[in-house]
Amino acid sequence: MAEQPNLEDRISGTLKKLLIASVLMFGFGFALVPLYDVICDVTGLNGKTNSSAAAESKEVDASRTVRVQFVTQTNADMPWEFRPEVRSVELHPGEIKLVQFFAKNEAADTVIGQAIPSVTPGVAASYLKKTQCFCFNQQTLAGGKSMDMPVIFYLDPAIPKHITELTLSYTLYNVTEREQQKSKDVAVHRGSQF
Repeated sequence: MAEQPNLEDRISGTLKKLLIASVLMFGFGFALVPLYDVICDVTGLNGKTNSSAAAESKEVDASRTVRVQFVTQTNADMPWEFRPEVRSVELHPGEIKLVQFFAKNEAADTVIGQAIPSVTPGVAASYLKKTQCFCFNQQTLAGGKSMDMPVIFYLDPAIPKHITELTLSYTLYNVTEREQQKSKDVAVHRGSQF
């Protein structure tokens, strides 16, 4: 008859298995973020738009028109007024449009903002091509100051014909503390090199 492992050995074995499972689950969760970003970039799922400038369109499909609506919001800790100058535009696929967004820092101090775009319906995201966008870079605005921020875009003429309307929305986040911490970390790193 085989000898049964004692209680301490069984508990130790179970703890090892739980620890390994926890490490694997953490690693899997950590890997999901970049995997999700790649899937969204490739498929256009979740309305994520490209974060770099597209080449200008050479072709215009004048046989149809698509309406693009603009929606803005600010994160809870963002002290800016932020809105589109127009609520919507109509354009032919391939036609280049310029739309201005207005921002005003209502705080006394300088604030750094980062806009994150999204497109609805999500399938339309891969057809929205921005040649210039304030969302490509962080925006710095002194206390009480305002500015206009341009977006130049077009819709790829290959956009499916059933898409006659889409919404481009921006959420503006306050990244001031994060950027100040990065600057401090760089200064400390440079100081430790000497």
